Order: sequence, then C-alpha cells, then structure tokens
Amino acid sequence: MEPTQLTKTQVKKTTITGAEALVRALIAEKVDTIFGYPGGAIMPVYDALYYYEKELKHIMTRHEQGATHAAQGYARISGKVGVCLATSGPGATNLITGLADAQLDSTAIVCITGQVSSKMIGTDAFQETDIVSISMPVTKWNIQITKAKDIPAAIAKAFYIAKSGKPGPVLIDITKDAQFETFEFTYEPCHHIRSYVPNPQIDSKAIELAARVIDSAKKPLIVFGHGILLADARKEFQAFVEKTGIPAAWTIMGLSALNTDHPLNIGMLGMHGNYAPNIMTNECDVLIAVGMRFDDRVTGDVSRYAKQAKIIHLEIDPAEINKNVTVDVAVLGNCKESLDQLTKAITPKEYPDWLHRAKELITTENEMVIKDELFPPENDKITMGEVIRRISDISKGAAIIVTDVGQHQMIAQRYYNFRQWKSNVTSGGLGTMGFALPAAIGAKFGAPHRQVIAVIGDGGFQMTIQELGTLFQTRVDVKILILNNEFLGMVRQWQDLFFEKRYSSVDMVNPDFQIIAKGYGITAEKVTEREDLESAIHRFLSHDGSFLLEVLVGKENNIFPMIPTGASVSEIRLE
Repeated sequence: MEPTQLTKTQVKKTTITGAEALVRALIAEKVDTIFGYPGGAIMPVYDALYYYEKELKHIMTRHEQGATHAAQGYARISGKVGVCLATSGPGATNLITGLADAQLDSTAIVCITGQVSSKMIGTDAFQETDIVSISMPVTKWNIQITKAKDIPAAIAKAFYIAKSGKPGPVLIDITKDAQFETFEFTYEPCHHIRSYVPNPQIDSKAIELAARVIDSAKKPLIVFGHGILLADARKEFQAFVEKTGIPAAWTIMGLSALNTDHPLNIGMLGMHGNYAPNIMTNECDVLIAVGMRFDDRVTGDVSRYAKQAKIIHLEIDPAEINKNVTVDVAVLGNCKESLDQLTKAITPKEYPDWLHRAKELITTENEMVIKDELFPPENDKITMGEVIRRISDISKGAAIIVTDVGQHQMIAQRYYNFRQWKSNVTSGGLGTMGFALPAAIGAKFGAPHRQVIAVIGDGGFQMTIQELGTLFQTRVDVKILILNNEFLGMVRQWQDLFFEKRYSSVDMVNPDFQIIAKGYGITAEKVTEREDLESAIHRFLSHDGSFLLEVLVGKENNIFPMIPTGASVSEIRLE
C-alpha cells in the first residue's frame, strides 16, 4: 500500500486509520509523554501524532535504547506506564537492552515498533527483523499486529499486563499496512484476562503463621526491595517496621522505600552493601523478605545464606517463591495488602541487644571504611563519597538520584541520604552502563517539579552521551554529575583484587567533557581540587537549567565493603 497523508478531515471521522487508532488508544490510557525515534515503518504513527501534539508530548531521543531508558525513568518516578516508539529493523533491535533492563527491574513500559507490510514478512525485506521472537525472552508479553482492527484491544491488553501484578515490559509490533488500514474505532480498557492472575489472593493462614514466627523471634531482620515501591506501600511498610521494632535493610532497588536516616534502617544489603545488614543476615533467627527476589548480588553463596534463620517471604510473583532461597513461610499477594494484614496480626516487641549489635557493626564500618571515604586526608585525591555526601547535604536528601552502573552507583546509594519516597532510579538486575542519562531525562518528565541528578562514571557516560542532544532540544533541567576516575572503575577494582592488578582494557582516555557539553548548550564545570568542590556543587544545584559537573576523583580507590563472588555474606571484606 502506498503511503498517504492523514488530513484534518480524516482525523475527525469515526472511521480512522490504524495509526490514529494507536494514538487515540494511548490517549485513552492517559498517556501524556512518549519517547521515541521515527523511521520508515513507524512513519504513519508519527504522521498521526502530528495532529495530537497537545494531548501527547513526543520526546525524540537520540537513540532507541535511550528511549527505553527514558521510558523506564518516567515509569519508575511517575508510577505510570512508560511508552516508547521505534521503527523496524535496527530501530526495534535497539530496544532490546532497555526491554531486558525493564524485565529484570519490573518496570512497566510499552514499546511499540513499526514493521514491514504483512505481505513482506519473511522475505528479508529492507529493515525487517523478527522482533517478536527476538524480544520474547525479555518481555512480559509481546504481539505482532497485522490488522488495524486489532490495535485497540492489543493496546488495552498491553497496558493491563505491563502495570498489573509484577510490572514488566510489553512490546507491540505493528505492520505498516495495518497502520494505514482504516476501520471503525472503539476502545475498551482491559481489566481482566482469563487465566492471568496478577494479584494472588492473600492466605489468612499464611499471615497468621508469619505473625507467630515473627512474635517468637529474638533476632529478626527485615530485608526489603523494589516491591514496596511498586505496590505504593510506603505507609504500610513504615507502619510494619515501626510496630515490630525490627532493623531493616534494603536492596539497591528498594532504596528510598524507607528513609535512609530512619532509626531502624541499617543500610544496604549485598556485594557492596553495608557491613551490619550483611553480617546480621547470617546471625538473625528470622528473616522477613518483603518485595525482593533474593538476587545473587544480595545472597552471595546461597548454600550459606541465612541457614540459621526461618525465612518469611512476602511476594506477589509465585515464580519467585523458593526460586533462589527456600523459605519457611510464603505470603503471596500485593505487599500493600499483606503488610497491612501482617502488621495488625503481630505483637509489638523490643530488641535492645539485637539493635545494639547493629550499632556495633555500623561503628566498625564507620571506623574502617566510611570515615576515610567521607573525610579523606587533605593531600589525598577527592573521593566519590565526599562528593555525594556534600550533594546530599546541600540538596537536603530531596533530589531524585539516577545512577549509572559501576563504582559511582554503589557510592551514590551508600552516601546519599534519601529522605523522599521514590528517589532512587538505577539499573539493578541488568546493570546497564549508559542507563543514567536517558533515564534521568525520563524521570524529569515524570516529576518535573523535583530536582533530578544523574550520577555517572566517565565510562558509562560515553555509552549514551548522544542524549545530551535530547537535553539540548527539550531544555529539560537535569543535573549531570560525572565522577571521573579515568578508569572503568569497577572492572579495574576486580582486576586489582582478583587478577593481580593486571589492568586489561580499563584505562579511559577521555575527551573534554566541558567542550562537548557546551556544544550542546549545557553549562559545564570541572573540579580537580578539593577547595573548589563546595562552591562548584552550590552552582551545580542552583543553576537554572541543565548543568554538567565533572569531578576528578582518585584513580585507584576501591569500594568497600565487598563480598567476593562465591563468598558468603558473612565473609564481607572491609578492606
């Protein structure tokens, strides 16, 4: 079918094209922002968008992967479904990293790709790829549409699946002829799919059993993850923690579900987490896991993980129960509801000796690690930790922190004092370098009233550096902090500790980031000396508009504590 333009008269008709039907369906789902990149196979949709500029804001990223990460940042902060568009072939395949990232981090995004005309499928036509088969392992659901009439139902189903239960990414591939084809448009939201049970019914007997186990505990520990944020269970979780009086520790995806400075928050779990929660994991007698999936970065050697403890797992996804760690009590269901029921069922207790143990371990880490990271000798190079803590103090812990992947990621999550709900956006499960800059752009569109700071290493920054062009065109206000150690820092650390300092392919010869930023109309500054840091941070945070602050930090500083691969959480190293 030959391309035709939509006219304003056609837009007003009841009989509309598949392309316009897609746009109207998105509006019906209350979508207000889309991230994407146009191309031949998706061009009819972009033509339809032309007439709906007031209803739908389209942000053209500079790469399709950037569109997925922006959609993720938007979804994680706004609580809505993130949406992105791409064309067929390379446009579609460029979405795969973002889809995989969203799948592992349970982020609700809907990706819509154009496809060659249906009669050309299977002929190796120009820019044809089987994106449905390619994306199947990294999506919660996907589908190919070859008829315009099927578009509304597919969109409705996609949004329902993406946001219900355990959220995740969905991909819809629409052939070009389906976008041009006309039909009588109607739209009905989806609220139910046969055999799909996104929210398991909570078993009252499981609640009662969990309450009895908690009530009998002498050294209980709460570990919490992303599920609390996804369930919007802030009040319920805080009420549970405070009624039980149990110390609580977070996964990197659970960060900001409970304020960092809450008296019962004892820090981060996992490979580069805090000393106290990791040691206490193998000392507690009851471990209560809420909305987390026992990722290997949290458990270390699972054969030696919390073997002395009875484990209670509050989880919405049945597939996660007993997948990595065998539990004693499984409480299936949305944790917003299960936490409320469990809180009512438990008896308040105090654990003075157990909390004292936490304080002892926290003191040990402060003396052996944190003190030197935050207050290094004056003649030492600037540390990442002191930069993050100063930004935390000046911003009063209220900013949205979007981190890339590497040493700076661990430091930002350890040393920024998160005092606001939904303030941490990072790539947890997939560990995608290049995530932060586009995700920060999406986060800012998701919460335009909040300050957004992208914390990035010099390596990851260059993986999606082209998204500076998105900032330049949209004029959205994102603060970019580059912690530059002129290395792929985390890889170098492993080579230092486990490969006898054979630094293979980790040295970074970097461009002048200041000149690049200024080329995109972004104010930039570089700090190399400690005495210039404080004033630069003030300018960075108070500037009206995007600002890139590059800080040159110690080249060979390592991140401790650290649990070596294959080790137990109780074998965490402080040096």
